[in-house]
Amino acid sequence: MGPGNRNLDLEWLEDFIALAESGNFSRAAEARAIAQPAFSRHIRGLEEWVGVDLFDRSAHPAALTAAGQRFLPLLEKVLGDLEASRIKARAAHDQEESTLRFAATHFLSLTFFPRWLTGIESQLHIGALQTMSDSSRSCEFLMFQRRVQFVLCHGHENVPGRLDEQEYPMLLLDRDMLLPVSVPHPDGTMGKALHAIGNAPPVPMLAYSEESGLGRIMRAQLRPNMVKTGRNTSESDLQEVFTAHHAVLLKTMALEGRGIAWLPQSLITAELASGALVGAGPKAWNIPVEVRMYRQGAVMSDKAEALWSLAKKQALA
Repeated sequence: MGPGNRNLDLEWLEDFIALAESGNFSRAAEARAIAQPAFSRHIRGLEEWVGVDLFDRSAHPAALTAAGQRFLPLLEKVLGDLEASRIKARAAHDQEESTLRFAATHFLSLTFFPRWLTGIESQLHIGALQTMSDSSRSCEFLMFQRRVQFVLCHGHENVPGRLDEQEYPMLLLDRDMLLPVSVPHPDGTMGKALHAIGNAPPVPMLAYSEESGLGRIMRAQLRPNMVKTGRNTSESDLQEVFTAHHAVLLKTMALEGRGIAWLPQSLITAELASGALVGAGPKAWNIPVEVRMYRQGAVMSDKAEALWSLAKKQALA
């Protein structure tokens, strides 16, 4: 059976996009919630349908061939148009029952999102709402798979994430600051940290995982700071002793005296005021972050579009 006569499974198209985004068969199969052997068969089946190889399997990570690069944007447009058509049909059937679907990082889902949503609901009837809380990387996958309409996460102007790279529409909703903090030194000196940048190395550091958006931003910003803030500080001076997705968990470990943690200022206002946590480095080590909302590029339901329009009016410049 030639390529033109072979049946096409729409699931293969989603699998193709997942692999194009991750470049790794195992991670893409996991994101698609199928076994890797079945996932590989799907990719091969799609290539047989197209009639050419779409991926260079000799590259690490797997790279799109010239044919694959040509195929990807056309496929994304087709799937985007198909999804828009589906959403419009469902919205027309029962507009009031349409569900708004958000993905938010763990920290923002517990802190920023409820307060922001209350302000939105004072001006717009939201109706049914589904929120999924996960790591930044998982939230990105939910957006790529079109399982959510909106993503709330942290960002930084000099550290683009995958949603930025794919040029998803974005609004700036708020600003925060990652502060290096520690418990105070037991000698009682005012403002002196037990663990501080510039102490004799290695200084224990409580770090975010690779899946965390705050972790991606923190690592990218710390490296140049280590070079420019003085000869007494280098990457080897900070030793990761604990890693987690959650800023709240890192805060708990910092309060236990386990090391320095770069925590959102909005999360530790009370602890800084009471002295339970103190600054552990000069201001040059503070890292500004943005609270961002991304949306699907395709046309969404009327209610989702109304929410985006209202959020756009309230967004920061």
